Amino acid sequence: MKEFSNEVFLNFGSQKIAKKQKKAIEAVRAQFGKEYPNFINGKAVYTDAKTISINPSNIDEKIGVFQKSGKDDAEKAMQAALKAFETWKFVPAKERAGFLFKAANVIRKRRLEINAWMISEVGKNYLEADADTCEAIDFLEFYGREALRYDGKQPITSIKGEKNQLSYIPLGVGVVIPPWNFPFAILVGTASAAIATGNTVVLKPSSESPMMGWLFADIMRSVGLPKGVLNYLVASGAEAGDYLVSHPKTRFISFTGSMEVGLHINELAAKTVPGQIWIKRIVAEMGGKDSMIIDDDCDIDDAVKGTVQAAFGFQGQKCSACSRVIVHQSIYKEFVSKLKVAVEAIKQGDAKEDIAMGPVISKKAEQSILQYIEIGKKEGKLLCGGGKAEGLNGYYIKPTVFTDIKPDARISQEEIFGPVLAVIKAKNFDNALSIANNTIYGLTGAVYTNDKKKLNRARAEFHCGNLYLNRKCTGALVGVHPFGGFNMSGTDSKAGGRDYLLLFLQAKTISEKK
Repeated sequence: MKEFSNEVFLNFGSQKIAKKQKKAIEAVRAQFGKEYPNFINGKAVYTDAKTISINPSNIDEKIGVFQKSGKDDAEKAMQAALKAFETWKFVPAKERAGFLFKAANVIRKRRLEINAWMISEVGKNYLEADADTCEAIDFLEFYGREALRYDGKQPITSIKGEKNQLSYIPLGVGVVIPPWNFPFAILVGTASAAIATGNTVVLKPSSESPMMGWLFADIMRSVGLPKGVLNYLVASGAEAGDYLVSHPKTRFISFTGSMEVGLHINELAAKTVPGQIWIKRIVAEMGGKDSMIIDDDCDIDDAVKGTVQAAFGFQGQKCSACSRVIVHQSIYKEFVSKLKVAVEAIKQGDAKEDIAMGPVISKKAEQSILQYIEIGKKEGKLLCGGGKAEGLNGYYIKPTVFTDIKPDARISQEEIFGPVLAVIKAKNFDNALSIANNTIYGLTGAVYTNDKKKLNRARAEFHCGNLYLNRKCTGALVGVHPFGGFNMSGTDSKAGGRDYLLLFLQAKTISEKK
């Protein structure tokens, strides 16, 4: 087997490649409005209530009609997963990994189609969508190899008179709750990690991006994954979601999303219910309030470029996005001036046209972001943006920057999850580090400086799970930048890292007298 390597992004600067992607988008658009069932134990399931997926770039367009299950279907999915686990847990790791490798190959063949659905359903531009699809492939390839590694002989200290071994076995049934902002990559990664290690899952995709979950379920069915191993359940979070998290047979919950929902899940899972014989395991990747420090000894143009990419890539809808830039006072004026020019040059429009900035995900998100913009107008000076982008039939918000923000201001402390950037002035590097560490989060961060001593200080003192030096704070690659944060950013699960599969395994030691 070849050593793992990351999938290479497509170059959409090539007219030939861009034209192929546009053709795939047109093919997908011709399928808008179709209905898709849930899949429980390999069977199509329809419900009376429906989930409608809307194109955020053009709210008159319906991506598709999906189901909306409640407790009854949630229980059926749980029972299907329990039954499948009894045989799936004994399937050799090589065979389990094989399903992941086959799925990765199918995704490669359907890459432009998957990109097209993502561009349509969540408003990513071409490169952001392709990077998401590439990451899904990377997760399948990486976790497949990791499953084989954990299945191999584990090092253990020998002792005379005994034959000892340590092996890893699966946990049981897991509830997988992925987000809409990386609607394919994180969904594929969290589900496949559990499946590769011998667990079975109930996959509840985000109601904002059910099509992406459907695509993965369809792909896993196409490669012959046994029924019941992956149960696809578009469902009410308040009803079916809470029911599954609280279920006595749920062994683990893998969640990616907001801090509020993550803490709610953690609280529900911590309560032992009748029939439960284990402590449920929580794998949670939550929010961030990520900072980039711009020191006086740096390439300002490079720092501005990195800041804009990190703050406004995919409309700032990344948990890793830069939402605070902390700038040394001696270069503050120059940095802000150049930042304004760069941000005002960003073009907005329908994602299908591959514009740099598309829409935010929903009306609810739009309203929340606009509320924070009004707060920002009271807490600092509006540099650019500051409201909705007019003349577009979707959820478009102008890239917005506020300057002269105090470190303890609300827009400096609370996760906004949109295209809003707070610029904070720092007296010196000590002050900058102090500001960077003053939130309840600890996900990503970046430092721009040419001073090696300051970079070393950042390594030791900047408290975040993923720290980047002289580059932007977004764009983690599987295997290269294991991803996960501290404090209220989650359990530091390090997705795409060599520790990750341990979260879905338990170690068993066997000793035999010679």
